Amino acid sequence: MSFDGLVTRAITHELKQTIETGRISKVYQPHKTDLVFTIRAQGKNHKLFLSASPSFARLHLTNHSYDNPSSPPMFCMLLRKHLEGSFIESITQHDMERIVEITVRTRDEIGDETTKKIIIEIMGRHSNILLLDEKSGKIIDCIKHIPPSQNRHRTLLPGQHYVRPPEQHKLSPFGWSKEEVAGKLRWNEGKLPQQIVQTFSGVSPLLAAEIVHSAGLSTKENIASAFTGLMGKLNMHQYEPQMTSAQGKEYFYLAPLTHIGGEAKTFGSVSELLDRFYSGKADRDRIRQQAHDLERFLHNEFEKLTAKIKKLEKELINTEKAEQLKRKGELITAYMYQAKKGDTFLEAEDYFDENMPLVKIALEPMKTPAENAQHYFKKYNKMKKSISAITDQIAIAKEEVAYFDRLLTFMESASINDVEEIREELAEGGYVRQRGSSKKKVKEKPAIEEYVSSDGTLIFVGKNNKQNDYLTHKLARQNETWLHTKDIPGSHVLIRSEDPSDTAVLEAAHLAAYFSKARHSGSVPVDYTQVRNVKKPSGAKPGFVIYDSQQTLYVTPEEDIILRLKKK
Repeated sequence: MSFDGLVTRAITHELKQTIETGRISKVYQPHKTDLVFTIRAQGKNHKLFLSASPSFARLHLTNHSYDNPSSPPMFCMLLRKHLEGSFIESITQHDMERIVEITVRTRDEIGDETTKKIIIEIMGRHSNILLLDEKSGKIIDCIKHIPPSQNRHRTLLPGQHYVRPPEQHKLSPFGWSKEEVAGKLRWNEGKLPQQIVQTFSGVSPLLAAEIVHSAGLSTKENIASAFTGLMGKLNMHQYEPQMTSAQGKEYFYLAPLTHIGGEAKTFGSVSELLDRFYSGKADRDRIRQQAHDLERFLHNEFEKLTAKIKKLEKELINTEKAEQLKRKGELITAYMYQAKKGDTFLEAEDYFDENMPLVKIALEPMKTPAENAQHYFKKYNKMKKSISAITDQIAIAKEEVAYFDRLLTFMESASINDVEEIREELAEGGYVRQRGSSKKKVKEKPAIEEYVSSDGTLIFVGKNNKQNDYLTHKLARQNETWLHTKDIPGSHVLIRSEDPSDTAVLEAAHLAAYFSKARHSGSVPVDYTQVRNVKKPSGAKPGFVIYDSQQTLYVTPEEDIILRLKKK
């Protein structure tokens, strides 16, 4: 992972410079693996984010706002008891490991001064956050309990002595000469990036690959030179925090990642980089886990309906033979004098074709010519009704496909609340069973996400069908500007202005494109018109509208713009 020991060292240094000696005023636990501390330091409030997430464990300062549960978890309550009002004495990294210790000075129940330690272990799925009593070395509590049945060497439970993770016995990456580094590389064994990772502590495979790539003509000496040159900068805390996007993936590090290529963006601090890189990723991963059943249901319904449309369209092709049945019935009627009961076929000129070719029409020998003609007419009428029914079914199925396509689009950027609203909508539509009590819930107004354009104009974005309906038909005023991606599922966007600036319209278009199925596309067409021109057809699905008098502009959505516009 990119969050290696060197990144841990860099963020530790930044936190020391920013919040060491600060006072912890508030503690929140927005999720079972995440904590947010509000710290007053250097005359301003800072938010420190700590996570023991299996996939996105980290710590850094953040500018994001997080939704907190109505009732704080037990671990949060305990941290508030021990930490609120305490002062940070020191922030240190254990060797070059991904372990950070925050020592705080506080007072116990009887007013005596005491010292506690917050330990953040960033170790993938084994990540943890612990609170220790420094004097006894015992664990007061931790965000993840590890009983002896899981790990006899490291039991992480209240009252147990804290035991550090096993040492890796690697060398520090700092203070070596080029010759010494070259001497530690075994050229004939190959796999030089792996050798660097296995030899020096704090170095991730991503950084090792960059060192070997930057060496150019790879010799031991060139690699050693690239290694010592980069480590010399990192040792002096000379960082270039960059996020690189390539082939649909994002990477970050304290220095440029030239071996990846792609587009790079530089940030002013390590926290700013981490906050931007992880923005939304952990939430989306958590929502994906919690809403896995719903997403699977939506995908299954979408695929079933798509298959149904293909089957119906195949049937429709078969029913195109109806006109041939009608033609045969009319030819039998016209040439009835040439046939008699008992004939198995009638040969006649096809006057429907300008060339008048001879055609053979099959007859049932047990029927008279008139009965044979009626038989063809009956089959024609039956097939004609079938065509009408199949056409209606295809139209209904296509409407359903478009509906589920919209819901799948909303799931990509949904919050927990958005997911619950989608569940409610499906239950109201009879697609799934209502969760919980059968009693009717009091309808609450959907919480619409708010953004602010560069010129201060308020912009609203609907994140699901319920929010879209409320935004367009209740919240919006007739002369305000409404936006939506052209012929692409996505959010309804509203500019709270009757005469918005070009800047506000352009930034609102970025929001409409970003919260649509075309999020990862370029030059996305976005229609905009006044709200008075937007109508919901009678009986239409939630979130569906028609509109006219629109203008269209083209934008390429960028996440940086969206984050900048987000109302704090």
